[in-house]
Amino acid sequence: MIRKLLFLSCAFASLGFAQADVKPLKVLLVIGGCCHDYAAQKALLSEGIEGRVHSEVTIVYTDDKSTKPNFEIYQNPDWAKPYDIVVHDECAAGVTDPTIIANVVNAHKNGIPAVALHCAMHSFRSGKFNQPMSPDAPEASWFNFLGLQSSSHGPQKPIEVKYVAKDHPVVKGLADWTTIKEELYNNVHGIEGNFKTWPSAKPLAEGKQDAGDKPGVNHSVVVWTNEFGPNKTRVFCTTLGHNNDTVADDRFLDLLSRGLLWSCGKLKDDGTPAEGYASKKPAK
Repeated sequence: MIRKLLFLSCAFASLGFAQADVKPLKVLLVIGGCCHDYAAQKALLSEGIEGRVHSEVTIVYTDDKSTKPNFEIYQNPDWAKPYDIVVHDECAAGVTDPTIIANVVNAHKNGIPAVALHCAMHSFRSGKFNQPMSPDAPEASWFNFLGLQSSSHGPQKPIEVKYVAKDHPVVKGLADWTTIKEELYNNVHGIEGNFKTWPSAKPLAEGKQDAGDKPGVNHSVVVWTNEFGPNKTRVFCTTLGHNNDTVADDRFLDLLSRGLLWSCGKLKDDGTPAEGYASKKPAK
């Protein structure tokens, strides 16, 4: 009996050691550019992630508020290698340099998971981005990475967020909600009345503004996942997150953190973090 108790004690001690030994996820947050309060949002996002996920967030930020912000990190093709996941929160619609776009996209094509937020959907695009592209179009690499093509947004009004894939771990158990005044991004392939992501993507939530139902105008996919490239790299995306109050909202940060964990393969089927990946810090 004593031997059995000693064995169990050692087993639990080993389990405890293994849990304590889980290394934090190395998260890179790339943030800055036009049209948003990124100076405040970089702190809201980094603290929100670290308060929910066992992680260390490194911030690459520029105070350049143009549509062509310069992120020097993207000059290096190996920019993402030190990290487990990248959170893209750039607003860089004017960055069309094919070398920069290739460097950004190829890091994820080679297997680095990602989260893309809000204006990242309108960054690193070129060609006739306001017209539906096919996944094999030469200028569609960023949309291939995202899994959805968006070209514009409407006015700032509350968005009714409805989860449509309720069994997906990222949104399982989350309640539908309505944002404050936010921008509803269009789905280029949905303007004719049918929501359409890239074949590799899965819609998780739709958003609607105002009364009536005009798909592609006041009704669009606002949360989705994608599996990108030959490695089926996991990418989580949401077009929500224009205003600081939305970025600071627990519902937004909970959704973002689940998407981040899912992209890294660290989210259980019930929507909770895998063992050792819940934050050790109190959420702010």
